[in-house]
Amino acid sequence: MAVMWLFGQALLSIFEQMTLPIVHHPAYCADLPANHRFPMDKFRAVADLIRAEGLLGSGDFYRPRPAPFEWVALAHDPVYVDQVFNAEVPQKIAREIGFPMRADIALRARCATGGSVLTGYLALEHGLACNTAGGSHHARRAHGAGFCVFNDVAVALKVLQADGAIRKALVIDLDVHQGDGTADIFSGDPDIFTFSMHSAKNYPVRKVPSHLDLALPDAMEDAAYLTALQEVLPDLLRQEAWDLVFYNAGVDPYFEDRLGRLALSRDGLKTRDRYVIETVRSLGVPLAGVLGGGYSNDIDELADRHVTLHRTALSIWEAESRSERTSVLG
Repeated sequence: MAVMWLFGQALLSIFEQMTLPIVHHPAYCADLPANHRFPMDKFRAVADLIRAEGLLGSGDFYRPRPAPFEWVALAHDPVYVDQVFNAEVPQKIAREIGFPMRADIALRARCATGGSVLTGYLALEHGLACNTAGGSHHARRAHGAGFCVFNDVAVALKVLQADGAIRKALVIDLDVHQGDGTADIFSGDPDIFTFSMHSAKNYPVRKVPSHLDLALPDAMEDAAYLTALQEVLPDLLRQEAWDLVFYNAGVDPYFEDRLGRLALSRDGLKTRDRYVIETVRSLGVPLAGVLGGGYSNDIDELADRHVTLHRTALSIWEAESRSERTSVLG
């Protein structure tokens, strides 16, 4: 009995020490002019809020390495990758991206990409993990666009494929903008399925077809949005034996988002995230969450909106941990 009690206490100690893996790097936040349209400071604010709310428990962020050339070139034209790494991006492409393509912007893109690679590996190991950046889904194979330098999710999936860690994966992209870059990169890959549910009349004007696109009308609210998602997601998840799901939890479907055209409430975003994560995890499929888009002049409000992903994922993580603990000790 004493041995069993000690064994149980050791397991309890292990479970108590573990918490949801969350990935962050200080370089996620690069300097931009104060009047720039992209809210770069949100990445610092997201990390600060995660710490302040105790979502890391007694641990800390997982810190990624900057993605090396070899990783990024799995998803992007090596010529373009070289241009970014050397801060020599042609002005035409830089304008399409929307950033001054300096060395610190390149480092930020490499770190965010490395962060999504790490998030993918952590999800495979632990079942669930989240990045505090990522979801740069407008970057196509040839070049970046729409505030997206490298397509971090595409690079992560290519790295995991090349490593033999996964074969089949599903991308669930619920950012308000269509995931044209991800669709472009995986258009000929039978093992990666891209699903984008987005505003029909929003950026990009020329959309690249995903394997499944669900284009939504302007001003769609919570109930209709969630019904549309519930009508397709279960069938998608049962379509294949997925090794991994990457979830782009963009918060720009919010009704007050500066670049969104939908009308979700804060509760709607929370319900959406919980539905996606619980549905995926109920099938035992690992899920890697990335931040996605969100635009507001109020950085604190925006960070709070984004951290919905991490709060929700942690809640589900803790419920799974309690269930595992009960199973082991019961």
